[in-house]
Amino acid sequence: MDKSYFNSLESCWDRLKSCGKPVYIYGMGNGSEKILHLFDRFGIKCDGIFASDDFVRGQSFCGFKVQRFSDVMADSTDKLIVLGFGSSLDEIMARVQSIEERFELIAPDTSVTDNGYFDKSRFFDLYSKAERAYSLLEDDLSRKTFECVTAYKITGSLKYLRECFCDEREAQGLLGLTDTEQYFDLGAYRGDTVDSFVKLVNGKYKSITAVEPNGKNFRKCEQNTQKYQNVTLYNAAAWSECTQLTFSKGAGRQAKISQSGTQVTALTLDSIAQGGCTFVKYDVEGADCEALLGSVKTIRKFSPKICAALYHKPYDYFLLPLMLCRINADYKLYMRQSRYYPCWETNLYCVPL
Repeated sequence: MDKSYFNSLESCWDRLKSCGKPVYIYGMGNGSEKILHLFDRFGIKCDGIFASDDFVRGQSFCGFKVQRFSDVMADSTDKLIVLGFGSSLDEIMARVQSIEERFELIAPDTSVTDNGYFDKSRFFDLYSKAERAYSLLEDDLSRKTFECVTAYKITGSLKYLRECFCDEREAQGLLGLTDTEQYFDLGAYRGDTVDSFVKLVNGKYKSITAVEPNGKNFRKCEQNTQKYQNVTLYNAAAWSECTQLTFSKGAGRQAKISQSGTQVTALTLDSIAQGGCTFVKYDVEGADCEALLGSVKTIRKFSPKICAALYHKPYDYFLLPLMLCRINADYKLYMRQSRYYPCWETNLYCVPL
């Protein structure tokens, strides 16, 4: 890993401050709100907000009148566009690339679950940890993915992500799943990853246990998984201890631990996997560290195959692999980036030795 190369890359925030162009944000959701907050922090002026034509109905967003995508594109004035949302839809990704063909585009790496963001200086403060995680990776594609994701996070340039996109099903093939899996889905959402697992094993497995804290999503998960046999569902959050947590109102990535809100049961993997665990998926919207702390006994005793999301917080992509290695070092570690703008769907695949 070339430290001098990363040091030579211009931070996206420095570029935004010095570009000398009008700056527009594409999108009007939670991601754009976070970016506007960071603009205020860094003294970056926002010249406008725009959205896809189908979504624009004369509304305002954070004090800006929302403009139509087609109108902003029709204006040939040189400008810098900031991507304020994420997507894996072909149509949207093609639209983003059409912007890149005409204007400079930056997609800052902000935390999926809180107000954090990737900071180049902070990365170099943590560089020894990043270097250690990089050294643990098993193959060339993992190391290339690590380098490309880092370059993207510093610059906000999507070209680096495109260099390491891989097919998700091919990545999942690294796990070598069999027809006797005891699968634990932590962060099951509406059952979509249960569906994916069942397809991967051609409908043959020993058991499925799914954990989802959001009540609405849990009910959908119940409906969507009732067609499968040997499924156990928990309306709970995966956590470091068995307790009660208070979540603010909001679903999915907008829900977070708060002083007031909805009471949610929290469970550890260790408490529900005592009968065995051969494969566990972690995608718990920023509680990944806590969920791993609640899995120590299971990971040490059973050495399950693991798929862990590395994209909820800016430095998860090297801090979480290090944490997993401290729990159980007897794994081969692979990093893969699925096709997505920005670098959501960066995943770690852990295969027991």
